[in-house]
Amino acid sequence: MTAKQDRKLNLILCWHMHQPDYRNYMSGEFELPWTYLHAIKDYTDMVYHLEQSPKSKAVFNFVPILLDQLEAYVADFDSKKMSDPLLGLLAHEDMNSLSDAQRELILEKCFRCNHVTMVHPFPSYKRLQDFFNVIDEQGEACMSYLSGQYLADLLVWYHLAWTGESVRREHVLVTQLMAKGEHFSYSDRMGLYDLIGNLMRGLIPRYKALVKAGRIELSSTPHYHPIAPLLIDFKAARECTPDVALPESPTYPGGKSRVAFHIESAIASHEARFGEKPHGFWPAEGGVSDPLLNLLAHFGVRWTATGEGVLVSSLRKASPGSPPPEKKQYLYRPYQVTGQENKVTCFFRDDHLSDLIGFEYAKWYGRDAVNNFVHLLEGILEQAPQGENPVVSVILDGENAWEYYPYNGYFFLSELYEALSAHPSINMTTFKDYLDAAEKSESTATSKAGSGHFAKMGNLPGLVAGSWVYGDFSTWIGSTDKNRAWDLLCAAKRSFDHVIASGRLTQAEQEAAYKQLSDCESSDWFWWFGDYNPQNSVESFDKLYRENLTNLYQLLKLEVPEVLSQPVSHGGGHAEAGGAMRRAS
Repeated sequence: MTAKQDRKLNLILCWHMHQPDYRNYMSGEFELPWTYLHAIKDYTDMVYHLEQSPKSKAVFNFVPILLDQLEAYVADFDSKKMSDPLLGLLAHEDMNSLSDAQRELILEKCFRCNHVTMVHPFPSYKRLQDFFNVIDEQGEACMSYLSGQYLADLLVWYHLAWTGESVRREHVLVTQLMAKGEHFSYSDRMGLYDLIGNLMRGLIPRYKALVKAGRIELSSTPHYHPIAPLLIDFKAARECTPDVALPESPTYPGGKSRVAFHIESAIASHEARFGEKPHGFWPAEGGVSDPLLNLLAHFGVRWTATGEGVLVSSLRKASPGSPPPEKKQYLYRPYQVTGQENKVTCFFRDDHLSDLIGFEYAKWYGRDAVNNFVHLLEGILEQAPQGENPVVSVILDGENAWEYYPYNGYFFLSELYEALSAHPSINMTTFKDYLDAAEKSESTATSKAGSGHFAKMGNLPGLVAGSWVYGDFSTWIGSTDKNRAWDLLCAAKRSFDHVIASGRLTQAEQEAAYKQLSDCESSDWFWWFGDYNPQNSVESFDKLYRENLTNLYQLLKLEVPEVLSQPVSHGGGHAEAGGAMRRAS
């Protein structure tokens, strides 16, 4: 066998699992249901595919605030007191006694999904939708004619449509309810309610079992998913986009210490849940900067990752005026920033391959998509520089894409893992395992050119701050709405600092205020602001953001600014994938 034939492509699939905190800390209720819905559909299916493919490896990045919410749901099921009003209605005994608000909640929420893949394939669910459309055309007054049985059937079908394909294949109750189709009884609803509880109880233990078996790596993100480079310094946005408009506030007060808190809290959360510190971080939105890299190094983080655009910008800055190299010459290797005392290894995702899975392959036949993906990987290996064993990072949302695939991506993912794990020239690995093996090889000095399965380590004089979306921060800052949201947060943080310094709050009151502040710092609120996103989604997140800030002022025992009664953004666009995902370029 020649050296060229002996080469391997190292493939790292990293699935990012995240939902922002949908809880209203004052009422104690979940205001949006997306955490538990993705749990029973996507988090269950994703772990199932790894369980079924013992030769495969992958990285799952769980944001701590998502884990906090999953545990809160489990606690609700165990205590038999549900704080999610929509899920609680599934267990409501008399559907004819619902309040107007409860009826409105069901009708507002239970058609929110991709109708092509999650409503139309089920004739009984589609009949419910068609009937609702007829009633809706007659005006709001006619909604009172919808019976309790209609609402019960709609609730059941919504939750059936949100079950993962693996759940349908593993739990006979789901197929029985789908076959029944209508006239669901209280017993039917309670059976489905209990199944959801059991799925959520078993979810994290299933991932932990795969970690213990050495099959997956679990990584983390700063705890409440803040866009760290901007929290540290708004001017980071101008490293990649020099003329971007910034908020009126010159900087976020105490931003660096707040980012340090989110990192330290995430490490503690990970260690408490999984028995070890995370080896790596996918920073929120893949947002990186030199100051963030220094903080990660300070806390002993071994690796981080971001988008291809950040690497391109950083290489251009390092060699101004030089012609851009070909992708094969720079992308498929890890990098370290020179001058760091404790070096953090940086991986950069292949934007094209990641976007194919996120947006394009849903439109293909599953096997054709898999064959195309494998063919592209073979091309990367074939074109790699002599003596190099490329490392290809494919990193994307692990939950939102599958809603657009037939059968929640079941056949695509099954065949993908099967093809990759059986391929003689593809080595499925994780960031941790790759670094462990590379360090061991280096320490024993046994690696040879064309063998050992490692890529040459690249060096950068520094990072140009940016994210995985377009390589910049335009998704979170720069527009009128986004900047206004930042200014509202900065004003609240200045008030927070003043009250905390005054000593007026008890220890318990301070802890509640800190928790609420952390939630306000999430990147997700800024993601949704803008007229290019769908109106319903923007209104939901806008309302929750302003409620969070309102709650913060109340916890600080301050008067709530009148401005928080006015929407920050209205939306009205038709973003791809409902706005929940972005292409990298």
